[in-house]
Amino acid sequence: MKNMLRALCCAGLFAGLASLASAANMTMTGTISDSMCGASHAKMIAMHKGAKMTDRDCALACVKAGNKYVFVSDGKVYQITNQNLADLQKEAGESVSLTGNVNGDSITVSKVATTKK
Repeated sequence: MKNMLRALCCAGLFAGLASLASAANMTMTGTISDSMCGASHAKMIAMHKGAKMTDRDCALACVKAGNKYVFVSDGKVYQITNQNLADLQKEAGESVSLTGNVNGDSITVSKVATTKK
C-alpha cells in the first residue's frame, strides 16, 4: 500500500513538471494582429477601400471594437494572454521580434521589438 501511494505521488509530480516544461520561453518573428483578422487583413481592407486602411489601422480598429491582439508567426496564430502590454498597441500591424512564454497556441509576451524592414 505504501509503495502504491509513493508511485502515485511520483506520477503526480512528473505530470506537474511535464506541464511546466511544455511552456517555453521563445523569441519569434511575426506580426501583431487581431483575433478577427488573424493572419490576413485583406478582407477587411478591401471592404474599406476609400479609407486607405493599413494593417495597423485594421488591427487597432478591430481591437477597439472588442477583439484581442494576437501574434502571427509562420502562418500560426498565437493568442496573447497579457493583452494590457503597451507595446502591443504600439506595434500593432507591424513586423516584430517577440519574446514570450509559449504554451500551445497561447503566448505570454515579455518583450516586443521592431524588426527592420
